[in-house]
Amino acid sequence: MAATLQRLGVYCGSNAGHRPAYAEAARALGTLLAEENIGLVYGGGRVGLMGIIADAVLEAGGEAIGVIPYSLAQREVAHEGLTELRLVDSMHERKALMAGLADAFVALPGGLGTLEELAEALTWSQLGIHQKPCGLLNVAGYYDGLIAFFDHAEDEGFVRAQHRDLLLVDEHPPALLTQLRAFEPTKTTRWITRREL
Repeated sequence: MAATLQRLGVYCGSNAGHRPAYAEAARALGTLLAEENIGLVYGGGRVGLMGIIADAVLEAGGEAIGVIPYSLAQREVAHEGLTELRLVDSMHERKALMAGLADAFVALPGGLGTLEELAEALTWSQLGIHQKPCGLLNVAGYYDGLIAFFDHAEDEGFVRAQHRDLLLVDEHPPALLTQLRAFEPTKTTRWITRREL
């Protein structure tokens, strides 16, 4: 059964990067989400690509939900014009809440935080903690090296082919959304709780 896409979790840089293409892609994805009636769930910042995509969603009349720890909000990086801004105590709570609110995840260009968030979403999918699609918007070849690494990890026997295939990639927002919508999990994992043992 293909994925229902009501809200998209987006991981991206708190900087805009050096290439104009990065900001253009964030703007294009934000506008597309609003046009497709897909809500944005993101890290709640008003700076960098984070602010650009949120502003694009809002300017096009869409829903933008931000999730940010109190410590970052106090540094005056929180976006105050969002549909909803949720404040949490820690980065762990931020990621868990974003994962709960979103039906799929996409990483735009970003740094260490973006990479860590994407890796966690993929790992949770691999472990069966969720069955939500994960994508890379590979703007101007930004993620070519990361994609090559995943291929290398598969070749070397550290990532299975079905887990490598969990990462959907495209350079164009509409094509990536199409992939996310068409995603079908390969298996279902049922976790046994301690009470059931």
